[in-house]
Amino acid sequence: MNDRQVFGAFLKAKRNEREIPIRLMAEQVGIKPGYFNDIESGRRTPIELDLLDRIAEALRLSDEDRQTFFDLAGKAREAAPPDLTGYINNTQKARVALRVAKEMATDEDWEHFTKYLKRNREEEN
Repeated sequence: MNDRQVFGAFLKAKRNEREIPIRLMAEQVGIKPGYFNDIESGRRTPIELDLLDRIAEALRLSDEDRQTFFDLAGKAREAAPPDLTGYINNTQKARVALRVAKEMATDEDWEHFTKYLKRNREEEN
């Protein structure tokens, strides 16, 4: 199964979990049912962020499923997850940090960094 098919299978599974017929789902997000079917079947590359956001909202995805949804969409497009692209493009320090991390960061480094950010955010609130 290729990356587009994996994304499509995830999307279809979530739609089926919510028991939303494909025609209704397509209508809710503003596209044609055939186009939506092509995405689910892996015949089309996952779409732009605005449509992905509308699909995630219509499916009422949990935070974890929403992250998986965007990660799979990015992988299928052979790009960064589309929910992160704008942030990366608009934040120079993030680009610098990612380039440094690409060369030397370990999974443990990322875990420490994530915990650090969450801890600081909690202390601010």
